[in-house]
Amino acid sequence: MTITFAREEIQQTINMIHKENLDIRTITMGISLLDCSSDDISRMEQKIYDKITQKAGQLVQIGEQISARYGIPIINKRVSVTPIAIAAAQMNSEAMVRIAKSLNRAAREIGINFIGGFSALVQKGFTPGDLALIDSIPQALSETEFVCSSVNIGTTKAGINMDAVLKMGSVILKAAQLTADQDGIAAAKLVVFCNAPEDNPFMAGAFHGVGEPDCTINVGVSGPGVVAKVVKESPDADFSELSNLIKQTSFKITRMGELIGRAASKALNVPFGIVDLSLAPTPAIGDSVAEILENMGLERCGTHGTTAALALLNDAVKKGGAMASSHVGGLSGAFIPVSEDAGMVRAVEEGALSLDKLEAMTCVCSVGLDMIALPGDVSAETISAIIADEAAIGMINKKTTAVRVIPAIGKKAGEQVEFGGLLGGAPIMALHPHSSNSFVHRGGRIPAPIISLTN
Repeated sequence: MTITFAREEIQQTINMIHKENLDIRTITMGISLLDCSSDDISRMEQKIYDKITQKAGQLVQIGEQISARYGIPIINKRVSVTPIAIAAAQMNSEAMVRIAKSLNRAAREIGINFIGGFSALVQKGFTPGDLALIDSIPQALSETEFVCSSVNIGTTKAGINMDAVLKMGSVILKAAQLTADQDGIAAAKLVVFCNAPEDNPFMAGAFHGVGEPDCTINVGVSGPGVVAKVVKESPDADFSELSNLIKQTSFKITRMGELIGRAASKALNVPFGIVDLSLAPTPAIGDSVAEILENMGLERCGTHGTTAALALLNDAVKKGGAMASSHVGGLSGAFIPVSEDAGMVRAVEEGALSLDKLEAMTCVCSVGLDMIALPGDVSAETISAIIADEAAIGMINKKTTAVRVIPAIGKKAGEQVEFGGLLGGAPIMALHPHSSNSFVHRGGRIPAPIISLTN
């Protein structure tokens, strides 16, 4: 497939890159590890290391060459693998930690930013491999630098596995405790999903789905600054006009993403998968989803009207991307990670944005409660209840929702945490004082909704 661009479109894209923080957030190579299974842990470690380094050995070099050729920044080069709980289903928790370290060693060798797929899919229950992997997550993430983990605890078809929800509250808290001297950074590499997509290029939730080919290239683009500028320059546009302007911008961003994805696919001799056109913010000023919403006329993100503004944005982004490419996938929409968005951080600091409002916003955006710092004395049960709320939103609305929260051990609401880089930093958000303990300890499975029977 050849993608052609008009001269005017090329110039617009150049302006977006140099003035409005437009970039390719990630090229992510998905790699199947199903053929690496073995009863011998040492042999499996070596097979995993060899396959990743062979398949993705040139990923960083090719990414840099493509970036230089087209003049488009490619911020991250990443790898996702088959959920390890599936690929290593016969292993115990100790062996799972060894596999995580093998993934980390491979990531360091090829020079990528992150490797995702230390994951389990437990929406209907646990296998021994699932339990072994989940139990190993805190140690695995605290003892590795590049490994990211995800656990899918619910789907619209299956309902919500509340035993898994309860377990993940403890896992997140322990991961934070093991890295308390780094503001709980291990928890920042762990996400809990409902309706997890199998072709997501973004971390920490990326894994290579079992329905995917042996190897594939997925691209994640990002352009909050571009959209914010378009909205700011259209103060008199009504909502229909505004939606069309965002769609047109999303169309251009997606076309750029597919161009880069297909170039990488050809250079690496790997099938092109999808382009995920999610608006993923960064801590940089002017690269904020919150700023887009405020440019629509909100005094501060979080005030009344924020959810409606976000719904318009998310829908327009998806429509524009769908017009631009037949390979749109992953999450595709707008992200609202607090620590990674300077506008969100400001809104929290000024008291405009609360955890409850963020939960309402997740009903209409692409993911869920993302990169939120919690007080260090939060209980595992409270974290589990937060996960359950988000999973319910995803299950009922047939959408992906997720929770990535970081308990800041030894710190209280209102204090700050700093993670550095794209993860940024954030004020610690207050929680409800009332207990959810008895609720999350009921166990069992919240049944799938009646809408699950209509598909």
